[in-house]
Amino acid sequence: MKRSAAAAVLAAILTVSAAIPAAATAAPTESQVIQTVRALGIMAGDEQGNMNLSKQVTRAEFVTMAVKASPGGDRVGQASTSPYSDVPYTHWAAGFVEAGVQAGLISGYTDGTFRPDRTITLAEGVTIALNLLGYSADDFSGAYPTGQMALYDQLELDTGLTAQASGDVLTRRDAMYLFYNLMTADSKAGQPYLTTLGYSLNAAGEIDLVSLINAKMSGPVVAEDNWQASIPFSLEGASVQRNGSAARITQIQMGDVIYWNTEMRALWVYSSRVTGAIQALSPSASNPTSVTVAGRTYTIETSQAAYQLSDLGSYGLGDTVTLLLGRNDGVAGVTTPQETQQLRCGVVTQTAQSSYPDGYGSTYLAETVTLLATDGNTYSYQWTDKHLDPGDLVQVDVSSQGEVTLSRLSGDSLSGKVSSDGSQIGSTPLAADVEILDVYENSGIRVYPDRLAGVTLSGDDVAYYRMNSQGEISHLILKDVTGDMHQYGVLTKRTTTPAGAMSSYYTYQYTLSGTPYVAANLTALYPVESGPVVVKGSPSAPNSILPLTSVKVDSIQGNQLRSGSHSYTLSDYLSVYQYQDGSYLLSTLDRVQELDLTLTGWYDQAETSGGRIRVIIAKD
Repeated sequence: MKRSAAAAVLAAILTVSAAIPAAATAAPTESQVIQTVRALGIMAGDEQGNMNLSKQVTRAEFVTMAVKASPGGDRVGQASTSPYSDVPYTHWAAGFVEAGVQAGLISGYTDGTFRPDRTITLAEGVTIALNLLGYSADDFSGAYPTGQMALYDQLELDTGLTAQASGDVLTRRDAMYLFYNLMTADSKAGQPYLTTLGYSLNAAGEIDLVSLINAKMSGPVVAEDNWQASIPFSLEGASVQRNGSAARITQIQMGDVIYWNTEMRALWVYSSRVTGAIQALSPSASNPTSVTVAGRTYTIETSQAAYQLSDLGSYGLGDTVTLLLGRNDGVAGVTTPQETQQLRCGVVTQTAQSSYPDGYGSTYLAETVTLLATDGNTYSYQWTDKHLDPGDLVQVDVSSQGEVTLSRLSGDSLSGKVSSDGSQIGSTPLAADVEILDVYENSGIRVYPDRLAGVTLSGDDVAYYRMNSQGEISHLILKDVTGDMHQYGVLTKRTTTPAGAMSSYYTYQYTLSGTPYVAANLTALYPVESGPVVVKGSPSAPNSILPLTSVKVDSIQGNQLRSGSHSYTLSDYLSVYQYQDGSYLLSTLDRVQELDLTLTGWYDQAETSGGRIRVIIAKD
């Protein structure tokens, strides 16, 4: 008996050897598996969103999942006739039972029944999954289900399942993993099964969850009166993400932009807005596909917004509007400024004269202030009132008449240590969607709370902050805390040119991220010699050049550099150079580690003050 079973298994393996994958990929988390089968519409939770994964699966439930996992399965409707005596056309699964039988995935019993409420075994579920891959009974030899179970193992369809023996009853968790594994398995024809559904795997041979969700995403709709009627499923128990954070339905506000995935019963909500005069409509006002407001151009995402901005709608060139922005800053809606407001503040980066349309086919020149805002975007505003200079911190206000006002900011002092999870400064909490800008002179960079974790802020480090109605910091402007807006590299030469009895000119040559620069004939003597430096300001006309501090590298794991008993965090913008024949050659961390070179790290300041390892030099 043992020899016969072994022969059958071997025959099955030889029959399907071409379908065996070459290598396994990293195991997904259960959360990823759940989101994938929901995004594909194979499985869904109950009205409260619960997946009930420990519940056993019936034949009717499994064939429904299998049909939904097949090409065109999402278009199956209610059956018009009763496929079996115990599955009348009114049965919730009648259409899927009928479709599954017609596709050859499953069959009824000889007594004319289907027994929809009977639980399904591992062997039965595996057989249906293999049918989806294009295999039939003719592809297997030996007693059922020996060949099928052998192929199941070889295709690694068993990953994540708790059912072991062929007669074990499948739970919803088992079914979920079986269908997830099915997607990356090769069909009998040699193609990943997921491709039969119109999707593809990523370069690593893994399911691209983002692409799946995007393909199944609907919307947008602007949250207005009775917006809930636009969502084709009950919102009870639905998952909500607002601006990238988990939220509740009650937190959705009027003017928010909403997208949804019906299979996942999930909403993604965005509250970004921009206010300013309409400066351009492209390609024309009669059929606009993009609009320029506050110096930035946005793609128009909905027909409603396109109509409102066209020559048939309510707004035209020169009008001050508020754009309601969705994913990727697409324009989902347009409204008058007094209907919705959003705080915008930041640093003035430049002032200049710009041309504006007058709404009558001509243009006029006006002073323009360009603002780097706390959201990390740059905006431009027409401004003719009091003078503003680059480096000024300002807030943008819009009156009920659509008039834009820029006012200088003055904030209260704030100090304290940022918590290890970046959720608060001292005892003051940060909002989940807090906007943080780190500013130096007239430049800056947006940073996120986790970048500040463990940093101690003094009163001089905070230029401005704003609280929301919950007492959380919603907007924060820092004064050169992280140093991430500066450039780091290697000073290769400094020369001195006498300019008279009491003065000299200095020329600095350095490479920053592999690009050489020369700052010539400067009057400032900076305290630097050859070696790693930080350059603040313009590379060709810097405000300062300062040396970095070295530390011997014992090991590097992830983003952590170890030196003796100390650990240092690598910058996200780390520059790595290999010193060879008197020259610094831009390289990568992986490359210099492979060459087994001696490494030295260079940092700008202590991590408690925002510092990072900025440069690594590799030498023989």
